[in-house]
Amino acid sequence: MKDNPLARLRMYNQYISNPVFGNPEDVVKNMLAMQAQDYAGAKWALGIRMASANESVVEQAITDGRILRTHLLRPTWHFVAPADIRWLLALTAPRIHAINSGMYKKFELNAIVFNKANNVFIKNMQGNKQLTRAELTDALNRDHIPTDDLRFTLLLMNAELDGVICSGGRVGKQFTYALLDERAPATPLLTHDEALRKLAGGFFNTRGPATVHDFANWSGLTIADAGIGLEHIKGELISELIEGKTYWMPDRTATTPTKNKVYLLPAFDEFAIAYKDRDALVAPRYREQARHLIFDPVIVMDYQVVGNWKRAIKTNDVAITYNLFGDFKKTQGKALEAAAKRYKNFLL
Repeated sequence: MKDNPLARLRMYNQYISNPVFGNPEDVVKNMLAMQAQDYAGAKWALGIRMASANESVVEQAITDGRILRTHLLRPTWHFVAPADIRWLLALTAPRIHAINSGMYKKFELNAIVFNKANNVFIKNMQGNKQLTRAELTDALNRDHIPTDDLRFTLLLMNAELDGVICSGGRVGKQFTYALLDERAPATPLLTHDEALRKLAGGFFNTRGPATVHDFANWSGLTIADAGIGLEHIKGELISELIEGKTYWMPDRTATTPTKNKVYLLPAFDEFAIAYKDRDALVAPRYREQARHLIFDPVIVMDYQVVGNWKRAIKTNDVAITYNLFGDFKKTQGKALEAAAKRYKNFLL
């Protein structure tokens, strides 16, 4: 399979082919924000970027609050470092509120209702109390705040965007929420331009080569704001014009292509989600088969998507099944087995 330099450099700069981190919070700190909609997959997205990783270590970092999970950027669930959550929310929450405004109106949610709900959350979670969704539903209902239909979800998201709540540790398999003020230290406020600069730096240094349209699509920013952020850091990056598009990336030593190296990546991994144009990630002959690239766990060989995979958790074992888009040679099959072993070692 022909090497694609865009995909190769992206996998290197995203720390997939270059896993250097010793703990999961450093992955998040360097990647700045990582989509965490699929919780199990998102933990593996951290693990695959670590030199050595175990799921329990990742879970403990989340339980301890060294990694937070909340809605920001586009919006969807993201892992984010406590030191970054406030300025990221300040930068992206206004656009998310604008996106949600139609839903707020539909369910008769306004500033009065949101403030009342936020006060309920504060009253019931003060003192480092972490509550499940069911417990928060009960608390709202006791104060006669409706939680039917999508109202509860919108009340929670609004409280996240307002910087009132964020993720707590899990109770069994149940997620909890905690007060942000009790999970993350206060941090200095950034100006709008400072935040744009910091977000652009985080994106292009870890997702490059990428275009300004990739950045806008990933961040949820307008093209104008994305351009301003990029303009601030152009001097720190290098660029290359490819097929009429300007790609920006960090100035690092070029990676040497590695043949028959296989990776099992989770659904919603930044490998795919970070880019508006994902053609470079899939060999042309497989693009129809990989049309659900974002939503399915993918098999990557020689920096290109060549199939999908699924897991089934069994007692003391993990069964992995594959859907390969083409034939694998013997050496490639062994590389696939090695990738599967790495994933199983992460879980067990």
